[in-house]
Amino acid sequence: MSLVLEGVSKSVAGTTHIFPTDLELQSGTMNVLLGPTLSGKTTLMRLMAGLDAPNTGRVIWNGEDVTGQRVQDRKVAMVYQQFINYPSMTVYENIASPLRLLKMSAGEIDKAVQDVAELMKLTPMLQRKPLELSGGQQQRCALARALVKNAGLVLLDEPLANLDYKLREELRVEIPKIFERSGAIFVYATTEPEEALLLGGNTAAMWEGKITQFGPTPDVYRQPNTATTARVFSDPPMNFLSVTKTGDTLSFGDGQTAPAVKQLTGVSDGKYLAGFRPNHVELHRHVDGAMEFNTKLSVTEITGSETFVHLDHHGEPWVGLIHGVHELELGKELKVYLDTDHAYIFSQDGELVAPAPYAEAA
Repeated sequence: MSLVLEGVSKSVAGTTHIFPTDLELQSGTMNVLLGPTLSGKTTLMRLMAGLDAPNTGRVIWNGEDVTGQRVQDRKVAMVYQQFINYPSMTVYENIASPLRLLKMSAGEIDKAVQDVAELMKLTPMLQRKPLELSGGQQQRCALARALVKNAGLVLLDEPLANLDYKLREELRVEIPKIFERSGAIFVYATTEPEEALLLGGNTAAMWEGKITQFGPTPDVYRQPNTATTARVFSDPPMNFLSVTKTGDTLSFGDGQTAPAVKQLTGVSDGKYLAGFRPNHVELHRHVDGAMEFNTKLSVTEITGSETFVHLDHHGEPWVGLIHGVHELELGKELKVYLDTDHAYIFSQDGELVAPAPYAEAA
């Protein structure tokens, strides 16, 4: 099986929601749409499913043009963050409903429902009505109804957002295995880079209605092709700093310099952007040659095991994610450090010039 989008676009009332997009998804793959709210993830999935018609382009399913085909005539399942169940039916009947439409036998239906209910931890609740369930249990019911169909294309729009942490982590591991076994094409939308990394497979980074990069998830994370992709695939977003290359020297802000080594030796002299993720900001110099920057501490957020520090670097907002709990004085000057092995180099218009050395070695 394969799903191919050829120049697919979508505009509503003169506003472009999806710019012309080409994308090819293969059988048995997990494909994550990663991007902030309003980046176009849901719109793109609705075009894949046939819930919306594109303004331009074609949707090809297994070599057949299905652009004008109704969603009812496609083997598609879709689950939204806002759970949708039939309130008058029991959980059992909600899950069984798509199988009854397929006119499966009672025995086949019962086995399929029992199997997916066990996976979703819904077995004790099969005779309850959805309104008797918690929000997380209702979402599990909606997800089970999608899983039981064995659809060729399964679209999940932030489906785990309403689940408790433990179950969410379990399903992040189990869902890819389920679809890999079924041979389905799996498309999963999320705003969370961490979730994309946990799910694996392929990731399409999305920004303002465009796919900025698509490929194996680790590759997109380690070698973002643009500063925009790097922002999308970093939470909090990647920090940036102007840098100038002159000969074999890089000059950073605050008058810091570092040798232009490894892949930077062949880069032309000029002005660039250095990008680095928040988890690479440090409060102490742990390696020789680490850059030292003078910042002002604006806000701290302690999560229990980590501390987010919001910094002002000469008017530019930075965020650092520091391991451990740190009690720091707000409004005061704070020195932070960056190992240059963790710095990506982008052109001034945002194209990747050189990936961070640590990512090359990973």
